[in-house]
Amino acid sequence: MASLLSTREVSAVELTQAHLDRTAAVDGAVHSYLHVDQVGALAQAEAVDRARAAGEDLHVLAGVPVAVKDVMTTRGLPTTCGSRVLEGWIPPYDATLVTKLREAGMPILGKTNMDEFAMGSSTEHSAYGPSHNPWDLERIPGGSGGGSSSVVASFQAPLAIGTDTGGSIRQPAAVTGTVGTKPTYGGVSRYGLVALASSLDQAGPCARTVLDTALLHAVIGGHDPRDSTSIDAPVPPVVEAARRADVSGMTLGIVKQLGGEGYQPGVRARFDEAVQLLVDRGAKVVEVDCPSFDYALAAYYLILPSEASSNLAKFDAMRYGLRVGPSGVDAPSAEQVMAASREAGFGDEVKRRIILGTYALSSGYYDAYYGQAQKVRRLIADDFAKAYETADVLLSPTAPTTAFKIGEKLDDPLAMYLNDVATIPANLAGVPGMSVPSGLADEDGLPTGLQILAPATADERLYTVGAALESALHERWGGPLLAKAPELKES
Repeated sequence: MASLLSTREVSAVELTQAHLDRTAAVDGAVHSYLHVDQVGALAQAEAVDRARAAGEDLHVLAGVPVAVKDVMTTRGLPTTCGSRVLEGWIPPYDATLVTKLREAGMPILGKTNMDEFAMGSSTEHSAYGPSHNPWDLERIPGGSGGGSSSVVASFQAPLAIGTDTGGSIRQPAAVTGTVGTKPTYGGVSRYGLVALASSLDQAGPCARTVLDTALLHAVIGGHDPRDSTSIDAPVPPVVEAARRADVSGMTLGIVKQLGGEGYQPGVRARFDEAVQLLVDRGAKVVEVDCPSFDYALAAYYLILPSEASSNLAKFDAMRYGLRVGPSGVDAPSAEQVMAASREAGFGDEVKRRIILGTYALSSGYYDAYYGQAQKVRRLIADDFAKAYETADVLLSPTAPTTAFKIGEKLDDPLAMYLNDVATIPANLAGVPGMSVPSGLADEDGLPTGLQILAPATADERLYTVGAALESALHERWGGPLLAKAPELKES
């Protein structure tokens, strides 16, 4: 698309309108978007066309449209985080990464659906209804960034922004046949990202190819003085790495703890085949032992709710969105209005995690739960450091299963949480990760993903390995995996 734009074979307005038309045709079935900004996107596209006609020097992605997860603030465009609590709120400012997208001349098509405040693995916890997997509309597109993955997989947008707190970019990418990257913690500014768990949240790119993902990563990455956790260093050379795609001489570590019991046979089979393709291209494989990974899920579900209970305390009906009064009370107090508003505005999953986090942080239990979880987090980081002494990157299946049916696990939160078992360790340690399509499972014909994990600030290694695997698989398949997806009926 960028090439067609630069040679003026297509205009930014034509490209943007084509994606808006596609959305009008299929999003009734997929429900990837919560808000579509037709006027704003076309205005940005027109500005790019005028600048190109005037001979201005433009960014390589100028005129390529993008969708943004509804957890990022967007000036003049609603931001709800998939929650009734923020319904109707229109931020007066842009998140830093949104500013970077606008400065690059990328029309913002709209805001994508998500689990409420990014809590979930299926996008079924959105207050505005679930998104659907374009491969099978009865199945989930992953979570919490199911809107961002399905909008790319259904060709409603070529690029999208997601956020990854425990796998919310990588797991959706795996089950929709797309590519998703969680950069190193601090590699992309979190300013303007509505926080779920501040020490875990990380925004990142979603796309259909590794190179497209790298190009978007390069746009949104970099230091931001408004984010105290932002890394003060240049963006790693991710685009060059994606174009190099050479794994000869690299050592790949297979994580012993990520791939055993509980992994679907078809997922495991595609993973083994993908690893062999990388070996055929000159990589060496070793097994690495990360024993503390067995405790990652438990530690995560103490740390995340604890930080979430603190971050979500500001949604008190006094400053943002929804405000309701208690029934049967003529002159309610502020506390009564807060309680009634939070009861009415938050969904069950959010309430569950707030209660859990508040309990974990309460007097007498802090050291026993939150404190112990932080110690486990340190051990997991140590496991990563030791593993990278013998391997350049680590590999595992991204998710233990393919996409499950909508509603199948809603009544079993623990089963839902297990979908992130392979992705969570990277968030606890702050290292970068990527999911690349690895094929279709024999059991159900649905996409599977391979996860690549690199040391902190060595994000370029993800793109080198990811692009090499993608190239090998495209040769085997005769094209991209998404070419095998069923055609969506226009609604």
